[in-house]
Amino acid sequence: MIKSIASIFALSLTVYSLLFVSFTKDETVDLSKYSTEGLVYNYTVVNQEDDLIENAIESSVTGETYSPYLNKCFVGFREALAFKESGGNYFSVNTFGYLGKYQFGKETLKMIGVYNSANFLNNPQLQEKAFIANLERNKWILRREIKQFVGKKINGTLITESGILAAAHLSGPGSVKKYLRSYGAVGFTDGYGTTIQHYVNKFSGYDTSFAKPNRFSKAVSI
Repeated sequence: MIKSIASIFALSLTVYSLLFVSFTKDETVDLSKYSTEGLVYNYTVVNQEDDLIENAIESSVTGETYSPYLNKCFVGFREALAFKESGGNYFSVNTFGYLGKYQFGKETLKMIGVYNSANFLNNPQLQEKAFIANLERNKWILRREIKQFVGKKINGTLITESGILAAAHLSGPGSVKKYLRSYGAVGFTDGYGTTIQHYVNKFSGYDTSFAKPNRFSKAVSI
């Protein structure tokens, strides 16, 4: 018994010594050796019941929604929207035929220069370009509505630029125009029961200044 205790003590002392040496040998860490450049922000999860996770995140006393890691930056907006659309899965196809991480319809893809849906589904880089192109195009189409309605409330929901752009991704900019101009009287609901108002509220307050209004924005150069 005594021998066993002595062995455990000796092992513990050895581990402590190694840890001490590793942390005191060089206090300076060269951070230039570490980089996230080139990494893809892809939050793919197995469990598609993401509402359970979202409810936990949204349970603050203020009722405001924050990402625990990305907060309200543009990448936070992009990844939060992707997570809601597909769980962040580049290779997802839903029951209505919408494609990829951001669940694009084929007609929308054509408007931003993408005609080969099979290639699109297997090309994460192209999907990211498509997201930016569509966002810029929608921002141009809705530029007047953004100027007129941001800061106002419709049905108790504060209107923000990011909420408008997220809703446009859901329903198309034309439906968002009708929703805003009718002060919520004319709405839109997708095949899964998601409304414009839900997206306007859910994606409120993100920084979308990165995307510039561009009528001719394309994912593929012509």
